[in-house]
Amino acid sequence: MSANEAECLSRMGLNDHKAGMQGLDKARINKIILEASKGSKFYENELKKERQVTKRIERLKEQLDDVTASEIERATTRIDAIIAELESTRDLARKIVHVDMDAFYAAVEMKNNPSLKDKPMAVGGMSMLSTSNYVARRYGVRAAMPGFIAKRLCPELVLVKLNFPEYRRISQLVRGVLSQYDPNYDAMSLDEAYLDLTDYLERRKKKLDTIENTVARQQENKFLDSSFKDDEDILGDDDVDEEAKEIECEVEEVSETSALDSVDSESSAPLPSSLPLPGFGDSVEDVVAEIRFRIKEVTGGLTASAGIAPNRMLAKVCSDRNKPDGQFHLESGRETVLQFVHNLPIRKVSGIGKVTERLLNSLGIVTCFDLYEKRATLFCLFSPTSFHFFLCVALGIGSTDVGREYDRKSMSVERTFQEINSPLELHKKCKELCEALAQDLQNQNLKGRTVTVKLKLVSFEVRQRASTLNRAVNEAEDICTAASQALDAEIKARHPQTLSLRLMGIRMSNFERLDESQTTVRRLFEKAATTSSLSESETKFVCPVCGLEREFRSSNLTLVNAHVDSCLRQGKSASSSATGSPAKKRKVSNCKQENDGSRTLLSYWHKK
Repeated sequence: MSANEAECLSRMGLNDHKAGMQGLDKARINKIILEASKGSKFYENELKKERQVTKRIERLKEQLDDVTASEIERATTRIDAIIAELESTRDLARKIVHVDMDAFYAAVEMKNNPSLKDKPMAVGGMSMLSTSNYVARRYGVRAAMPGFIAKRLCPELVLVKLNFPEYRRISQLVRGVLSQYDPNYDAMSLDEAYLDLTDYLERRKKKLDTIENTVARQQENKFLDSSFKDDEDILGDDDVDEEAKEIECEVEEVSETSALDSVDSESSAPLPSSLPLPGFGDSVEDVVAEIRFRIKEVTGGLTASAGIAPNRMLAKVCSDRNKPDGQFHLESGRETVLQFVHNLPIRKVSGIGKVTERLLNSLGIVTCFDLYEKRATLFCLFSPTSFHFFLCVALGIGSTDVGREYDRKSMSVERTFQEINSPLELHKKCKELCEALAQDLQNQNLKGRTVTVKLKLVSFEVRQRASTLNRAVNEAEDICTAASQALDAEIKARHPQTLSLRLMGIRMSNFERLDESQTTVRRLFEKAATTSSLSESETKFVCPVCGLEREFRSSNLTLVNAHVDSCLRQGKSASSSATGSPAKKRKVSNCKQENDGSRTLLSYWHKK
């Protein structure tokens, strides 16, 4: 094997850290991958990237040769202070869960076509795969692998085209379950999300304790009653029956309240209550098992794996531990966490990909403990941001923020497809992606100012163009305008050659979050547009900004939009409107009395 071939294999070869890829004949699989890819554009692009990484490694080693012993000593002193500061922020009190659907796209296709269940299959095309089922993984077939290579590894592999509308539909069912346990869950993609179950577990335990105490009192009353009277018509039994009815009413009341509290913007699945399903208790393991059980029920058999840990980073690692259809709980003690990360391969950590792994391997770093052992070297060679990340990984310290408190930097949507070179088709694909991104942004109540377009050419070369707008947006039309301009600029830059793409992505960053009134207005319009009970005749509408009552036709919201926009521009509120004329004041008061229930519900619509 030549040096070039060895370089390429470090990027293209089997990654046996992925679920379902362990115990395979790595040498045989890598040989097939190399033979199948030689001469292709994919091979040339991977070779180009590997040469770039090799140069970075050479520069890294040159820098290391210049580091003196005194610099290492000073670095160690500074690092000790940094570690002390990081340890002071270590939070072991939270129960963070990472839920990851197993081979999601492939699982959806197998559910819809059961004949694929026992066959090696993958979702994607000859140019690139999005995922593969666990049968195909035993051949070395994986996501982000060109289909033509996968076919060489497994000639009988069945390729299924992507069906994003169906994946989104199933994803909404899953999110409907997650929102019932943590309304502020953080969806990272269609098939994975983070939850913070800390508060839910406390509520659930209190409710179970209340019921257990009630049952104990019932049993005690029955024992006393049977000891003194044999007559069935006694006061004690009546009291027990009444108390049981009160508990039933209480449970029903909790159920109704919880259903409101956990309304998801994209799923109307109700929350029964904080009470467990039969067979599940109040421990975090039982709750996560219940979540996975309910996901399997609502999706018609799709499985999810989960990781439970004190922070997001560790939870994601744990979710991969017992895949598929399993879960792993990392207890919250400091020593337990440090022991867990001691022998953890660095590639298992989200944020350390194949390039970073190669750089660290060149320094003799393979496990997370190696990161700690060589912390002074890393301090001298890498940027402060990278070093801080490496040190947190080595210590098992990560973010515990989930949902709205989590400072998300960007959100993106991208698709791989067969070669497209028609400007009309490229713009059609761009619009499709912008609409999907807009929906995701609105579901998260986010607006952004910077739109970045990612384009991967058929040569596998990646181009990116970004533009920053003068205002934050989350509407498809606004995003598409900016993205289309970037796409046009790239098309013109390639002229007279045609722009031939195999992947396109749209990313939004530079976020600001929607305020309460904007979110409520948007949800109101969505509800009005989708509720079949609204008549095409004049329908009463209470403005959520100024509080005044208006009438509109359910099929045309133009007047409603204009009225609300005017109120938002003028900074009106229901309280300020009520100080107007006596007639208006009386009208607003009556509207509030009639619509308290709907207003309460509207206040929950913004929750993700």
